[in-house]
Amino acid sequence: MGAATGLSRIAGLIRDMVVATLFGAGFGTDAFFMAFTIPNLLRRFFAEGSLTAAFVPTFADVYHRDGEEEARRVANICWTLLLIVMVLVVVAGVICSPLIVKAIGFGFGSVAGKLSLTNHLNRLMFPYIFFVSLLALITGILNVLGHFFIPALSPLFLNLAMISCAVILAPHFAIPITALAVGVLLGGLVQVLIQLPVLRRKGFRLQLDFQFRHPAVLRVARLMLPGIAGVAIYQINVVVTRLLASFLPQGSVSYLYYGQRLFEFPQGIFIVSLAQAVLPTMSRQAALGDQEGLKESLRFALALIVLVTLPAAVGLILCAVPVYSLFFMRGAFNFEDVRQTALALAAYAPGLLFVGVSRVVVPTFYAMKDTRTPVWISFWTLLMNAGLGLLLMGPYRHTGLAAALTLASVFNSLALILALRRKVGRLGLTAVFNSFSRILPATALMGAVVWYILRFGPWAAVGVWWIKAGVLGGALAAGFGTYCLGCLLFRVPEASEAAALFKRKWQRRSL
Repeated sequence: MGAATGLSRIAGLIRDMVVATLFGAGFGTDAFFMAFTIPNLLRRFFAEGSLTAAFVPTFADVYHRDGEEEARRVANICWTLLLIVMVLVVVAGVICSPLIVKAIGFGFGSVAGKLSLTNHLNRLMFPYIFFVSLLALITGILNVLGHFFIPALSPLFLNLAMISCAVILAPHFAIPITALAVGVLLGGLVQVLIQLPVLRRKGFRLQLDFQFRHPAVLRVARLMLPGIAGVAIYQINVVVTRLLASFLPQGSVSYLYYGQRLFEFPQGIFIVSLAQAVLPTMSRQAALGDQEGLKESLRFALALIVLVTLPAAVGLILCAVPVYSLFFMRGAFNFEDVRQTALALAAYAPGLLFVGVSRVVVPTFYAMKDTRTPVWISFWTLLMNAGLGLLLMGPYRHTGLAAALTLASVFNSLALILALRRKVGRLGLTAVFNSFSRILPATALMGAVVWYILRFGPWAAVGVWWIKAGVLGGALAAGFGTYCLGCLLFRVPEASEAAALFKRKWQRRSL
């Protein structure tokens, strides 16, 4: 999953480079990113968030307890119900688009034509939620069946579709950025189509079945309702941030988007992959009543999160300007855009660790079929984000909004861990804290090496791509090597286990 998601994220980085080069950061990109917020929001409501959280544990329970035939039946009923619901959602969304766009982008009203363009793009992209919801159901089925690679690879095709449409179709539209919206729609369709052959090979041919009163389907619906609320609250944080950014100087929405995209790069490669991979395992352990196994899975996942996200967060802060200078500073994207976007990324980066913790802890609640607790915690997180955003946006503008989201993530992760401890008892996190105390000095050592090397890069200069690439590549390679050596030097348990595993595999291959 990490490898497949890594390919998708690289394609996403290239996509954002293309968007920045062709459209920069301003009127058109602000409108597109704000419009894409709405179908993306609903994607989390109905697809990756509440649907996955409710469907995977229930489907895993049916599959392991009642057999494959009954699991097929449940999958068909859920497929039928989802088709009906999502058609209604898309129709309602297209009709109500002007009201929705005005609500989340109210500040755009001060710029002539900006709300109108946002509404046009939103209506064009809204059917994307239909395709991506079907994709989430198929992905959930395949994950329970033990297949992860193709579902994790599917975002690659969305990125390729957006890149192709931006490059090929943009010159043919009166409003060039419309090509990006067409790419979103095409990418959603392709994502679904590539999953179906894999599903058939696994013995699942999705058909219409209107037996909506099936107990498992009713259970999914009951779990989804609070789940939708929980995911809605989390995503409303993003909407609130962009709504507040719409009142800031032009380009602020784009700076936040580009900053968050690079922030999501390590998050998507590792955190999302790990959270998605452990959910079926935790669901099986919860179904079998193996609470100790559930806690062990959680401890293992948290230790890996710390091992990866702590150095990644430091790396994002140090490399923010160099990365945007190397990959984005061309065409319509100038060095001031680089600086402002780097500030957003530096404010987002410390939250990587806490987002990772939350993404692993929440599936633990879902595995135990508890979707209510994360809802209440998300609600208070929303209030904290909105309050801090209003407080910080005045003096610090878009950087303050990014910092508010980071502080809200800290609160969210700590509250989730405390709630889980009250629910299942002691979690045995001493080993995780022990790893953290050893990973921290290794990360500090890595940060010092990376900072020193990056000082030699001509980041404000236009062009000189190879010099920038050499300095940044050298800093990353030296930082990675220093971190690995530091982990071994400070005897980080997970690093030692990885080294031993690599050694055993190498010896077997040599034989």
